[in-house]
Amino acid sequence: MNIITDTATFGEGCFWCTEAFFQRLKGVKEVLSGYGGGFVENPTYEQVCDKNTGHIELARIVFDPKEISYDELLEVFWKTHDPTTMDQQGNDIGPQYRSAIYYHNADQKQKAEKYKVALDKSGAWAKPIVTIIEPFKNFYPAENYHQNYYNNNQNQGYCRFVIAPKLEKFEKVFKDKLKKQ
Repeated sequence: MNIITDTATFGEGCFWCTEAFFQRLKGVKEVLSGYGGGFVENPTYEQVCDKNTGHIELARIVFDPKEISYDELLEVFWKTHDPTTMDQQGNDIGPQYRSAIYYHNADQKQKAEKYKVALDKSGAWAKPIVTIIEPFKNFYPAENYHQNYYNNNQNQGYCRFVIAPKLEKFEKVFKDKLKKQ
């Protein structure tokens, strides 16, 4: 039996957090941390952190649309970071932490834009949403030590004090969408 998958590409700030959220969802087959949207080919983490590659930290999410829809992924995207801060998520500051949706087709573009407009009109946030919504351009996988980061480094300080509390909240909000552990 062939499973037909689709791909979503999101930037929510630090890709370690983004990866940890989406890995836990039913229907998500793979999450890969990486860099995209910029102009330097095969950038390194250090180059991206130097803030002159144009790249954003991204998560490439491969999913089975029969198990989880793009709309459901968008719901998780919008609820797991602050889309109103330009180039910042919490204490992570710089253009690599921009909120971004890179769409892979017209349907993804339409859904992302519709959701953004509806959220802005709803007053869900006190400030306007600054998330960029652009066509997918490029994606370069991050170094191996960035992959599966939270799961491999749960006792590391950033994981314990930044990711774990966000993950705990996420698991309560999305408990019906989580993989069986």
